[in-house]
Amino acid sequence: MCTGSGGTGTGAQSGPPEIMKIFKETGALRQGHFVLTSGKHSAQYMQCAQVLQYPWLAAQLGQALARRFAGVEVEAVVGPALGGILVAHEVGRALGVRALFAERQEGEMTLRRGFALQPGEKVLVVEDVITTGGSVQEVLAMVKALGAEPVGVGVLVDRSGGRVDFGGLPLHSLLSMPIAAFPPEECPLCAQGLPWEKPGSRGKA
Repeated sequence: MCTGSGGTGTGAQSGPPEIMKIFKETGALRQGHFVLTSGKHSAQYMQCAQVLQYPWLAAQLGQALARRFAGVEVEAVVGPALGGILVAHEVGRALGVRALFAERQEGEMTLRRGFALQPGEKVLVVEDVITTGGSVQEVLAMVKALGAEPVGVGVLVDRSGGRVDFGGLPLHSLLSMPIAAFPPEECPLCAQGLPWEKPGSRGKA
């Protein structure tokens, strides 16, 4: 589910030790040569599905992320499919509010399956991993277009290195792991002739 990017070396990693331990012990943090959804290449990849497959760990992460927004009025939680679905569900459970997910239809994020937001409804947008924050930006735009009010963004792993701005909304993450990513023509792993893998597909080179 995760769509985060990576690079040949890690930046300063930060977050509660117990949270980092969960990601490492479940094999969510992978090492290798990966082609990301952005088309860039990476030596690391955060596969959050490896954590979220364990309901008790997913609940623990959802509770931890919900605590980051203590004191913020939230009436609904929305995450982009696929990575944000389980995150939204567990954060919504922890906050005692509805959990919805947005899907891409004809190139745009939209609510389907009878989901709806009311004008003025206060919405927390969540995701598993952000690097460029593109999917979250699309969900925020959708929330606003529906007349609801975004109140913050919560993610399990922030790999943006502080480069993403969600219009001044508060951004909270459980882990911060800024890692470089490379265009294919500049990838040192390609230069070494190392085979690549595209997570979520069976294709390898």
